[in-house]
Amino acid sequence: MARTARPADLPAVLALVRQHRADAHAEDVLTGHTLVNAAASGFRRLLEDPGHRVVLAVLPGPYAADGAATGEVAAVGLAVVGVDPLSLVLGSPQVTVDTFVVHRDHRRRGTGAVLLAAATAYAQENGAAHVVAAAGGHEAERQRFLARMGFAPLTTRRIVTVESLTRSLTSWQRGGYPVPGPRRTSAARRRPVTRSLSA
Repeated sequence: MARTARPADLPAVLALVRQHRADAHAEDVLTGHTLVNAAASGFRRLLEDPGHRVVLAVLPGPYAADGAATGEVAAVGLAVVGVDPLSLVLGSPQVTVDTFVVHRDHRRRGTGAVLLAAATAYAQENGAAHVVAAAGGHEAERQRFLARMGFAPLTTRRIVTVESLTRSLTSWQRGGYPVPGPRRTSAARRRPVTRSLSA
C-alpha cells in the first residue's frame, strides 16, 4: 500500500535515498550529521510544498483478531511526484516522478506498481494527462520496468557539477571553446543541381 509521507518518516526516506545513491554510485550518500540535519530541513519543506507529494510504499503489519491492522512493518519504496511548472504554463499539465526508489529486497513484488498508481492518482487530481518518470542510462532494470508500464522514451538528461560547469563556462568566456554557429538545414546543405543548356 502507499501513503503520503509524514515528518516522522524522515529516517525511512533517508534510508531509501541512501540506497538509491549507492546504487547510482554517487559519492555523497548522506553521511554525517550536517547533511542529515540539512536533509531533515529540506524534507520538511518538501512535505509542505503544495507542488509536490512524497509517497511511501509501506508493508502493512499483521492483523489483529478483530481484523484491524496493527501498523506498518517497513517503508519499501519512495516516489516524489509533482506537476511540471512549464507544462502548467503551456496549459497541458504533466506529473513528474522526480525520485523513484524501490528497496532492493522488495523489487519484482509490485512495489513499483503501487508507487506508479499513487502517481497516477496525483495526476488525476491535478488534471494531468501524462506522467513522466526519469531513469538513468545505467538503470537497465528500471528502464525495463517503465517500458512494461507503457512509458516511452522522451528525452536524455545530463548532469554536471556546478564546479565543473563553472570551469567550462570560464574557459568558454576566455575563448577556449568556439561559439557554435547556427546549424544549416538539410535543404541548405544540398548543393543545387546545375543543368547544361546544351543537353
